[in-house]
Amino acid sequence: MNKKLFSISTICGKYITLINIENVLSQLSTKYFDINVKGRSVNNQPLYTVHFGNGKERVILWSHMHGNEPTTTKAVLDWLMYLQTDQDYFNHLCTHFTICVLPMVNPDGAELYTRNNANDVDLNRDSVSLSQPESVFLNEVIKEFSPTLALNLHDQRSIFGAGDSGLPASLSFLSPAYNDEREVNDVRLKAMLLIGAIAKKLQAKLPGKIARFDDSFNRNCIGDYVTSLGIPTILFEAGLVEHDYEREVSRGIILEALFHLFDLLITEEYLSFDKKNYWELPENIKNFNDIKIVDYSFASSELIKNNAIFVQYVEKKQNNMVVFDYSLDFEQSPEAVYAHKILKANGLSFFSPLDIYNFLDENL
Repeated sequence: MNKKLFSISTICGKYITLINIENVLSQLSTKYFDINVKGRSVNNQPLYTVHFGNGKERVILWSHMHGNEPTTTKAVLDWLMYLQTDQDYFNHLCTHFTICVLPMVNPDGAELYTRNNANDVDLNRDSVSLSQPESVFLNEVIKEFSPTLALNLHDQRSIFGAGDSGLPASLSFLSPAYNDEREVNDVRLKAMLLIGAIAKKLQAKLPGKIARFDDSFNRNCIGDYVTSLGIPTILFEAGLVEHDYEREVSRGIILEALFHLFDLLITEEYLSFDKKNYWELPENIKNFNDIKIVDYSFASSELIKNNAIFVQYVEKKQNNMVVFDYSLDFEQSPEAVYAHKILKANGLSFFSPLDIYNFLDENL
């Protein structure tokens, strides 16, 4: 079995809810995994933790802090299920690590398919205020577990490019700052070295498509907050690979990144890297849209940006699934010059958004 390609085929797509999480957790052996409910969401849904291992390095992973970001959650579930199938590898990890997994921090948002929780609060801006039960849960688990490394797992929108290269940011990382000056101490440095090493391992698969986020400090953000506590933290952002809008390829990339991370920690190979490997990754820029329409004979001025017509997909929950609609939203991607798909209009004229949407319906 190729652990880098392993996936739970019954859990796929964009709409992943707590039921999916519980179905997987019910398949994990209590002989190897300690599964507990450590909190409750606004709507009283259980907030789970999964513990295993007894090694010196203490690693905590949390996912689905934003309810419309399921990709890394799928990868984490794949990872847990794989560990159960490969006893030798599982035992190998357990001798080196004690691991705590929070597979879904925001089950209410996941059910609604919204970024925020049921109180419409962005949990990634609530790390100091702790106004929400999900934030309290995450904060308490982190402090109780006392990790030596934290992994903050998210999705990123398809609007991000890897710098101004014309390539999409299919995977992005961040070693969050711990102060306003964005200084680099030993805590941040460990995360930077690990990111540089993981990026090198994945460059052949994603050439030029691995980026890093801006590291402006905001202590209300969970990654910045945890780093300020003296815990090395790595933000993972699963992006769009090719035209994989269901993010099944991205899921495999995140899974592979997790395997690389733990291998790098065991071998300490990451220590041979330099922080310049991190800084050399291009910074994310909002310069992509999903579709770019060119070669039209006329278009109303309000439909045009940067000499083209740009269209963005909008994800909407519909009948317990996620559907994609069209939007002419120039604000999402203010510097858009690139697109994941280019369509030629062959001299057509566009007088209104409806003309564009009809063209897309006929050509996609």
